[in-house]
Amino acid sequence: MEESIDKHQRNVSAFIHLSTFSKYLIPFGNFIIPLLLWTSNKEKSAFVDFNGKQAINFQISILLYSIALGIIAIPIVLFSAWDFIGFVNIMEHNRHDIDFDFDHLSEFGIHVIFLGLLGILSVGLLVVDVFCSIIATIRANEGIKYQYPFSIKFIK
Repeated sequence: MEESIDKHQRNVSAFIHLSTFSKYLIPFGNFIIPLLLWTSNKEKSAFVDFNGKQAINFQISILLYSIALGIIAIPIVLFSAWDFIGFVNIMEHNRHDIDFDFDHLSEFGIHVIFLGLLGILSVGLLVVDVFCSIIATIRANEGIKYQYPFSIKFIK
């Protein structure tokens, strides 16, 4: 038989999910504040414990996905920059003109496509983060257990 979830437990659980938005005000606030709330209340309620684990696991997963996108983007940006340096002809800086030979634009095509795709994935990751955090906050306030999608279970 499940334990009854009172209003205080629902509010604490909802605030754990809502506190992940503190990353926009405090660096690593999406880890620090939910972690503090969760560790101080996890022994009092299994519902709060479940929601704290879910919020922390999801935020760690989002961070790892963002790092992976950044690692993929770095070589593409470096290769694009190398091509751009040849394109602009900066090495001959005493001439005071830039050679805008548009024949080189075809070399940028594949880089631009990959960077555009990575940008779309990054924006999608942001939308998933915001949307899922709002849904989790609402579900926790209603007393419903919510499991984040794409979340890796670091804390079990």
